[in-house]
Amino acid sequence: MSTTTELWPRASALLTQAVTGKPVLASLVGVSTYATSVTPRSALSTPVAIRQALERFSTWSYRDQLDLLAHVEVLDLGDVADPDGLGGEDRVADALAAVPASSALTLVLGGDNAATWLCLRALMTQQPWGLITLDAHLDMREGRSNGSPVRQLLAEGLSGAHVVQVGLSDFANSAHYAAAAAQSGAHAITRHAVRERGVAAVAEEALAIAGANGRRIYVDLDVDVVDRAAVPGCPASVPGGLSADELREFAYILAQDPRVGVIDITEIDVARDSADERTVRLGALLVLEALAGRVRKTQ
Repeated sequence: MSTTTELWPRASALLTQAVTGKPVLASLVGVSTYATSVTPRSALSTPVAIRQALERFSTWSYRDQLDLLAHVEVLDLGDVADPDGLGGEDRVADALAAVPASSALTLVLGGDNAATWLCLRALMTQQPWGLITLDAHLDMREGRSNGSPVRQLLAEGLSGAHVVQVGLSDFANSAHYAAAAAQSGAHAITRHAVRERGVAAVAEEALAIAGANGRRIYVDLDVDVVDRAAVPGCPASVPGGLSADELREFAYILAQDPRVGVIDITEIDVARDSADERTVRLGALLVLEALAGRVRKTQ
């Protein structure tokens, strides 16, 4: 007799510590940054919570009529120890260097947006990258915090002409930082533009800009781009952001582009989440949407 697990495989079954050779291999790394957050946040591990939340979901994609378990495996490389601490930059770089060359996509579980700077900074030493952020904020603040990764990356040599910031919210940024981002050459696409043009059109434009001239693309899914009602676990989210469904669709579409090498999921604070874990569960669904998008592209 078949067991419940066999009849309803849980998404956590996608994670493996040893490669078995399924057609699409993805890798997962936890980078649980929190210490430099502008908004005080807990040290509770979001990567651990998202892994646990995968237990809540199956591996079946109704849209694509496929079982992810038959098509993809995710090599779980664990979590970087104390990424905010002394030597954290090197530990993050080492973790990314451990991703096998056969990995079609790397998923980074933050942490706050400091994880974006740590990861893309390390990758930029090997080849040129473009950046797509789904974020209510420009992340152009001075200093070193979760409010400054885009400015820090530009200072490290990231080309502003290949940066696309999607979902920017009214009254969540300043004229000074908007001018600084524009001066860098970064492209701004507001939440209003997303609603007027649709997710697919905006994603297509963002990919064309970030990936121009053969660049690899890093995608930052800052969950605070979503309406605060849907993501109480995001300290800086605002009422009236994108819908959870829109962010899921961005993850699915962006992951289909083979130039996208890394997708991170950031700015979820487990301690602030609601009792129904809606924010962490969205994080888990973003993992699954990205995997489904990448598998669809290979079919």
